[in-house]
Amino acid sequence: MNPRVPPPVVAAIVGVVMWALARLLEFGRFEFAWQPAVAGVLLVAGLSLMLVAVASLFAARTTVNPLRPSRASSLVTTGLFRLSRNPIYLGDLLVLAAIAVWFGNVINIALLACFAWYINRYQIVPEERALARLFGERYVAYCSRVGRWL
Repeated sequence: MNPRVPPPVVAAIVGVVMWALARLLEFGRFEFAWQPAVAGVLLVAGLSLMLVAVASLFAARTTVNPLRPSRASSLVTTGLFRLSRNPIYLGDLLVLAAIAVWFGNVINIALLACFAWYINRYQIVPEERALARLFGERYVAYCSRVGRWL
């Protein structure tokens, strides 16, 4: 596996595109009373997921580098990883959802699907192949009981 663009950079690029679209396009704008609160909750939830997941990986003394899953020293299946095989990417998605809501543009909501598709195709699937090679049946069994995103 050799992704060209690290997932945090992909998320940052999508965030910048969301900002640009919100500034440049009148089409698709929306506002609602609780918009800042909803954006804030999504942001806190996303950042919390990422921090807790990274802490779990550090506690297990395994790699947090998404570009090198073959360097994983242990399979983490506890904590947030009991609910999602990819809580960090889920956190990225929630942060991007917060940005989309904050800027209030429907097109930005559509970009969330683009981000999820890209991360699935170019990051998660190759990671899963590497982890299956590394951990074998334990990883396959884990995948059968825990969803990719939720």
